[in-house]
Amino acid sequence: QHDVLFLLTIQAHDGTSDKYKDEMPFRPHFGLKYVRGVEVCDIIGDDGKNRKPIDEIGKPRVDDRKPKISGNTRTLRVLLDTNQFKMDMDRYSRVKDEDVYETFNVLMRRKPKENNFKAVLETIRDLMQSELVVPDWLHNVFLGYGFPDSAHYTMMPNLPKEIDFRDTFLNYDHLVSSFPEKKIVPSKGYEAPISPPYILQFPESLKEDKGKVSEEAEPDVPKLDEIVVRTYTMPNMGPYPFNIPKRNSVGFTPRQVEAIKSGTNPGLTMVVGPPGTGKTDVAVQIIANLYHNFPDQHTLLVTHSNQALNQLFEKILALDVDERHLLRLGHGEEELNTELSFSKYGRVNSFLERRLFLLGEVDRIAKSLEIGGEHGYTCETAGYFYLYHVLSRWEPYIDKCRQGLENGNDKIKTMRDEFPFTNYFSDAPQPLFSDDISYAETLEIVEGCFRHIEKIFTELEEIRGFELLRTSYDRANYLLTKEAKIIAMTCTHAALKRRELVSLRFKYDNVVMEEAAQILEVETFIPLLLQETEDGKSRLKRVIMIGDHNQLPPVVKNMAFQQYGNMEQSLFTRFVRLGVPTIDLDAQGRARPSIANLYNWRYKDLGDLPVVNENDEYKKANAGFTYDYQLINVGDYMDKGETEPVPYFYQASNLGEAEYIVALYQYMRLLGYPSEKISILTTYNGQKALIRDVLRQRCSWNPLFGRPAKVTTVDKFQGQQNDCRQQE
Repeated sequence: QHDVLFLLTIQAHDGTSDKYKDEMPFRPHFGLKYVRGVEVCDIIGDDGKNRKPIDEIGKPRVDDRKPKISGNTRTLRVLLDTNQFKMDMDRYSRVKDEDVYETFNVLMRRKPKENNFKAVLETIRDLMQSELVVPDWLHNVFLGYGFPDSAHYTMMPNLPKEIDFRDTFLNYDHLVSSFPEKKIVPSKGYEAPISPPYILQFPESLKEDKGKVSEEAEPDVPKLDEIVVRTYTMPNMGPYPFNIPKRNSVGFTPRQVEAIKSGTNPGLTMVVGPPGTGKTDVAVQIIANLYHNFPDQHTLLVTHSNQALNQLFEKILALDVDERHLLRLGHGEEELNTELSFSKYGRVNSFLERRLFLLGEVDRIAKSLEIGGEHGYTCETAGYFYLYHVLSRWEPYIDKCRQGLENGNDKIKTMRDEFPFTNYFSDAPQPLFSDDISYAETLEIVEGCFRHIEKIFTELEEIRGFELLRTSYDRANYLLTKEAKIIAMTCTHAALKRRELVSLRFKYDNVVMEEAAQILEVETFIPLLLQETEDGKSRLKRVIMIGDHNQLPPVVKNMAFQQYGNMEQSLFTRFVRLGVPTIDLDAQGRARPSIANLYNWRYKDLGDLPVVNENDEYKKANAGFTYDYQLINVGDYMDKGETEPVPYFYQASNLGEAEYIVALYQYMRLLGYPSEKISILTTYNGQKALIRDVLRQRCSWNPLFGRPAKVTTVDKFQGQQNDCRQQE
């Protein structure tokens, strides 16, 4: 539905089967007489009925959103181009020629990924006709006026006084090494070394109060060359193993830490990341820090490809970010390496399943307190139960415990015996209270247990909206506009759905763009304007662009636009050329140093992480190969070199190179290289198809060889990695 199709009238002749040549006229050769575009508005089955998607009130499934159409025959009801239709009818009535709409004999559909031009053009038209507001702080930089650094965080007003970096730093030594030009000063009441997590206060956060940033500054106010650090104890969230928060395990370099710091502050952050320097890890940590430092803000995550979006999503799931606040829009969600569904309807389904589980927990709490009744019937009844039965028991108990700590009447046995929820936590790891812990530690355990219970009712209150709304469509829109804190989509999906998102009053405060150097300028511009203005101003506070302008530019298939319109220059590249400050990541951990030397001259001070010099897999030679990398000239095969089987589409292929690369793959498999660690890359789609065909003939049927992990083009593989790569 809403797909764009083409109706063709083809009247073939004797010369149509002849080989086509570039100098020949295209339409007469193939007998192409008429072409008309249409948009699908309805799909009808054998019974003449269009089965609309069913909205189940109780528990919607993703499959329920698909039309259920009877039989195997489909009738398409389409929308015609009204102007073209009028011209055709006028010509028919005037000349009495054949009716164009009675002659169509071919129905053509482009690839889904390329068939979005109509929606994108409509979005661009809407942008041209609407009151657009770029954030004031970004306006001059976007137009190329003023100072290039005017949108940098150091130039922004109202910087946060301090930033909670949570699990960004692994330990105190990591913190100190991350700021080599600054002195780390513990806050008043702390002594080094301090255990993480860390809250840091930077001197630039006090730039508006110039009197404070001085040599005679107070102990808790950083001097110009100092960073004040303090810590806090992460609250106990409950006695179950899943209550333990996930932690980052990446030891970020000083440049990566600077990128994370800049991205957490308001303004424009530009991160240039050469291959293997951890661009994705930096983006994920920025998102996690924004999620925890600004819990009321919404972050929009945009990438060029579905694959990059899925990689980001999988890494976000590995950090301490609640999955109920994540949403993935568009196609490609099914390729996520997780059993959870993060599409709109998948998330709604997850919320409703979570609702049933939490209401069951409410009934279990009621049973443990020996209170009868259907307290877990709805979210509303659960709220009343929490107010009248849970809080009424907890508040007197915790007041008594805290008074005992203050008065020195620390009878641990009394606190354990009077804990009202002991029976509910009978399935938690036992014992709930160890014999050798202090009164304060026991108090922290009981408070952690209550936080677990409190979270149950907090979640139910958030889910209550899904209980009140009766259709999946309304629930999905409520999820998008209210519940989701991190919303991910490709730039193409943003262009396709802008009108719908604006109509739903979609709001967000931060934009994080990965693969920014591969995104067209207009496709970068659209995600900044997916919401209405507030009092004539944009609510956007941060734009974080991460990419590498030295790698592949945006793909522009129209040669005129590419060569004369300069459309292959991304907004990211334009900002770099304008002199906008960038943070250049300077340590790669993907390739052997000998391979990295092939491209590190293109970057500023690009070095290697210790892992590529110390780990055995980088130090040992590759079995069966003399060199780390080889450039091989493959001669003509059977007196034939590079060819273009379909010249009009410029899909070059070379059978000799394809046979050679497959033979090399077979050689590696015989030596024992795992197939999942081998990728084959090429620069042409035609060569990719040819290599896959040769693999199918030579290897796929043989379990000794199998198929490699990937056979794809260079631009499709960008941002991914594998142990062994063969490239044409």
